Amino acid sequence: MAPSSTPSAAAHAWLTPRNLLWASVCVAVVTIALKTLAWYVTGSVGLLSDAMESFVNLASAVFALAMVTVAQLPADDNHPYGHHKAEYFSSGFEGLLIVGVSFGILWAAVGRLFDPQPLEQVGWGLALSVLSSAFNGLLAWVMFRTARTHRSIALEADARHLVTDVWTSVGVLVGLVGVALTGWLWLDAVAAIMVALNILKEGVELVWRSSQGLMDEAVAPEVQATIDATLQRFVQGQAAGAVRFDHVSTR
Repeated sequence: MAPSSTPSAAAHAWLTPRNLLWASVCVAVVTIALKTLAWYVTGSVGLLSDAMESFVNLASAVFALAMVTVAQLPADDNHPYGHHKAEYFSSGFEGLLIVGVSFGILWAAVGRLFDPQPLEQVGWGLALSVLSSAFNGLLAWVMFRTARTHRSIALEADARHLVTDVWTSVGVLVGLVGVALTGWLWLDAVAAIMVALNILKEGVELVWRSSQGLMDEAVAPEVQATIDATLQRFVQGQAAGAVRFDHVSTR
């Protein structure tokens, strides 16, 4: 009689890129609700920027889910090398969305910087933001581990975006605490501007990385040198007969 699977084995089997991206969609919906409520009760432009990024999380997760589904299709006559590069489109799309949202946040934050508004019920805003960040942080940790196991660029990109979202929330929380302690309303706008610059950097990096993957960029020179040295050792010590390697390419 075959042994029954353990709960840990069953959980590990469930942790696939597709399932985790479905989880990301669900978590994005929950965090959108929490952060939008936090913005509504406080009037904080920082929390508004946080909520806007969560909308990007949702759109990115849906697109990544579609691309992962395509990437898992087997090779066919029109795609003899498979469809795995579809994941790079997801990463690039997510990066472009992040860049766009960063400019929207900057626009709102600069306007609020010159026209500060009083905040209300800051305690509720802080609590809701912390709760949403906990959801994002836990999911990002699981997604990073699974992305390394499955070598999924789409899952890694979504995990990186969630981490960016967590740092966004931390920056906003610092701004809110600063306003509560000092009464300096402009700190809310400054926090939002710092958030926007941070996610702009993350978005540009995602677009760059996805473009390099689509262009089949070679591995790092030190990795190429290791490959060449390994092949030379094989030729000199193990190969039988005349063996020669020329112009070894990598990607």
